[in-house]
Amino acid sequence: MSRIETRCVQAGYVPGNGEPRQVPIVQSTTFKYDSSPEMGKLFDLEASGYFYTRLQNPTNDHVAAKICDLEGGSAAMLTSSGQAASFFSLFNICEAGSHVVACSAIYGGTYNLIAHTMRKMGIESTFVRPDCTDEELEAAFRPETRAVFGETLANPALAVLDIERFAAAAHAHGVPLIVDNTFPTPVLCRPIEWGADIVTHSTTKYMDGHGSGVGGAIVDSGNFDWEAHADKYPGLTTPDESYHGIVYTERFGREGAYITKATSQLMRDLGSIQSPQNAFLLNLGLESLHVRMPRHCENGLALARMLADHPKVASVTYPGLPGDRWHELAEKYLPDGCCGVVSFEVAGGREAAERFMAALRVAAIETHVADVRTCCLHPASATHRQMNDEELEAAGISASTVRFSCGIEASEDLLADVEQALEQA
Repeated sequence: MSRIETRCVQAGYVPGNGEPRQVPIVQSTTFKYDSSPEMGKLFDLEASGYFYTRLQNPTNDHVAAKICDLEGGSAAMLTSSGQAASFFSLFNICEAGSHVVACSAIYGGTYNLIAHTMRKMGIESTFVRPDCTDEELEAAFRPETRAVFGETLANPALAVLDIERFAAAAHAHGVPLIVDNTFPTPVLCRPIEWGADIVTHSTTKYMDGHGSGVGGAIVDSGNFDWEAHADKYPGLTTPDESYHGIVYTERFGREGAYITKATSQLMRDLGSIQSPQNAFLLNLGLESLHVRMPRHCENGLALARMLADHPKVASVTYPGLPGDRWHELAEKYLPDGCCGVVSFEVAGGREAAERFMAALRVAAIETHVADVRTCCLHPASATHRQMNDEELEAAGISASTVRFSCGIEASEDLLADVEQALEQA
């Protein structure tokens, strides 16, 4: 199965003779064994299998395997949310005293996680603009830097990350590049093919697609050589006494060490597991992902074109739009389309933006983005509310910015709705 359309439908689960055609929901907390020694092997990571859903569950593993296949990785895991995926992806290789280089144009919740919550854990960070100079990027690194983090397509600034450039900088300093690929999904971009080492997702968004279940995913490329930088990653390359001295890179190799550690250690201790029911719903979304994404892109581009010529719109950001500051990078990394999200500023400031949103009829005001129903949000009042003006500017957001997520409705209806709402702004 080489084409991604087929893999969206069929990857991850292959039923045997007489087995369920759909991924079965294993809604069970525990699993029975005939003897304690058998179970003991699972606890010692000497055998594969299931003993407690907080660590692993067959339904989750089937769906994680599909996402892994779509991204071209070597191993993957599901988490309870995209935020959990972002946290686990970093904390799996960081500890007190570590440092992270992160792109400033990222989701507000992730910015707070890295800049504030992880700082309380002793993990420092330096933020750089996605269009920073090579000199500025180089200056952000420290001897204790352990990862670089960015978003393929920033939420909601829609800045396009130059993955190859950030990957080259990360690798020059012996650290991995972690890329959140939530908005493009692997249908539109596969960061591993451009040099990213680890990919994360808020599966709550386009992957689920229907607003049915919160979730996240982490995919390891299997390409980063942890052993070559063993002094930086002792958690992977030295004995883990909580598992009788196992060394993850020795036991599971480059392809499996990272995800095995995140599962057996972080999920064991922090418990941010995705429920099997949500994983089942996620898989239903994945089966139509390749059909939905082109429609989202079509509607997003149509709206961006209309807004670009509208007198009541101060500015529009949509990388698929010719003339957009990120268009050149979008043509490189996102040639088949960006997504259905358009960011724009309503002329007249915050009050005009709020009047515009209140007048919408088809689009709903929601703390959500990227599903089949059109929705919108005022980031400065919601997802990025905790940021000060300087942080908002660095994230590419103003007080009048509206994040508009085009669903898969008829584009004519979406454009008409936006037009009448702008008239009232």
